Amino acid sequence: MSVNEVQNQNSPATNAWREWLSEHAPKLFLFARNQTRTYEDAQDVLQDAIVKLVEKVKANEFVGGQEAWQPYLYTSIRRLAIDLSRKNDRRKRREDNVTADAEVDQLDAFHPWFDSSGGSEETRGQLEEGLKSLPEKFSEVIVMKIWGERTFAEIGEALKISQNTAASRYRYGLEALKKELGTAKRRGDLSIG
Repeated sequence: MSVNEVQNQNSPATNAWREWLSEHAPKLFLFARNQTRTYEDAQDVLQDAIVKLVEKVKANEFVGGQEAWQPYLYTSIRRLAIDLSRKNDRRKRREDNVTADAEVDQLDAFHPWFDSSGGSEETRGQLEEGLKSLPEKFSEVIVMKIWGERTFAEIGEALKISQNTAASRYRYGLEALKKELGTAKRRGDLSIG
């Protein structure tokens, strides 16, 4: 650290900034915490807002004096929190899409009777009856996914539901069909291996 840097750290302007920050930081952090989902996000948002303010002040781009810092920081915190929330939501949707499709692929692997080339007429008939006995919200998703070869995003759009809801309905519907076919097999109404 050079002598100038040490002197600048103890300059009246630096000391005034530290005093101002120590007085207002707790209120600003509380506001940031209220605007974000986690403690860590609040810290990041507050830090980013302060850095932006410091950069503007250093570059002589900040309009207004010290009395305008607090309103500027509140506005910055709010905008940064909104941006962070949108970014996190987009990331979560991408992750959910991948997870939902992977879960369905795993479920499909355990349901060989959905293969149109395999299975007997007896199995197909039992499957058709099972689909008819399901609540419509489940059967329509199953039909659109398996026989319509639609993605969950497409199904969600067509039914005006989220793709995660479509994936859940598909999963619950398949579980109900599996139970129905298992019951039929135990009764001897169905001979699947």
